[in-house]
Amino acid sequence: MRREGRKITALTAADFITTRLLDEAGMDIILVGDSLGTTLLGYSKTVSVSMRDILHHLKAVSRAKPLALVVADMPFGSYHESAAQAVRNACRMVREGGADAVKLEGGENLADVIRAIVRAGIPVMGHIGLMPQGILKAGGYRVQGRSDAQVRQLRRDLNAVARAGAFACVLEYVKADVAAKLSKKSPVPTIGIGSGAGCDGQILVTTDLLGLNAGLSPRAARRYVELGEIMKRAFERYARDVQTGNFPGPKESF
Repeated sequence: MRREGRKITALTAADFITTRLLDEAGMDIILVGDSLGTTLLGYSKTVSVSMRDILHHLKAVSRAKPLALVVADMPFGSYHESAAQAVRNACRMVREGGADAVKLEGGENLADVIRAIVRAGIPVMGHIGLMPQGILKAGGYRVQGRSDAQVRQLRRDLNAVARAGAFACVLEYVKADVAAKLSKKSPVPTIGIGSGAGCDGQILVTTDLLGLNAGLSPRAARRYVELGEIMKRAFERYARDVQTGNFPGPKESF
């Protein structure tokens, strides 16, 4: 796709129905991301997401048998101890969860881990720039690539991820002009989020796109519909119909 100049499309999913709809819409990549912790499970941070959480939702996504590439986030703590731990958990993602590939956050510091997972026969998508799993160390959600030192580190991280065998890399919240330059010289396709149109593809959290999280509107996301409001109105109509005796009617009764 990159060679042909076609942009790569990616969105998140955590259930069977959403996966079917994304696949029917022609999505290239479906990510079972650890963002499901804050968007669906009520956690305050993605670092609270466990292997059990990811596997539960990954299985639901895989049951839809999408044509899209199913990528699963490796949650915080599932690949940080050693390469052996990372390979073991990546194998669970594939064997138990049905993932086609895994994604993990980190650059130069995790090249050996990426290399080990790839050596085990599992495709890896990298993730550099803003890394939500490292937010405790970073001290907040900050745009990356604002200084020369950050730009140099991003370049080293991207090259290290590619050399380790990753097939693509997410660039999160990287300054748009920096992301464009990195993407142009990158050995592998880049998938942007909040990093401008210069990347080889884009990914968003689906609940942000649909407007399902009231009061949460990340700058990187574009709301294509206010589905949360539509759903709430439907729930209100149902409650009203039940209370007034309008539901069920003859058509809904046996």
